[in-house]
Amino acid sequence: MVREICRDEAVLSTKSQPATAADLAVAADLLETLRYHKDGCVGMAANMIGICKRIIAFEGEDGYQVMFNPVILKKSEPYETQEGCLSISGVRPVKRFGTIKVCWQNERFQERRKTFTGFTAQIIQHEIDHCEGILI
Repeated sequence: MVREICRDEAVLSTKSQPATAADLAVAADLLETLRYHKDGCVGMAANMIGICKRIIAFEGEDGYQVMFNPVILKKSEPYETQEGCLSISGVRPVKRFGTIKVCWQNERFQERRKTFTGFTAQIIQHEIDHCEGILI
């Protein structure tokens, strides 16, 4: 189901709780909402639809992907950029990293690890910031 985008800063600044198998429907809604907004959005975190769980969805090199409980293990190649967000109006400066190594769980809650680079790495960092309650 396509959900309304949350713009409530109290919700967006709340640190998300770990996701469990009971949150699979939230992930499905998050992915459907992301696809609905594909013309202006490449990634979303669950708190952007009002649910403070550690779930992100994004469009990367390999298509759409959902991550449960993502954590950045390693980062390198810092750079400064600007980002916008569906939940918060405007564009803001932010520090990102060109290469990140991420640990997450898939939809079967099996642990995965992968190194991401470029724009995909930037998207993931933005969405993990949402999970941490960080407003850019």
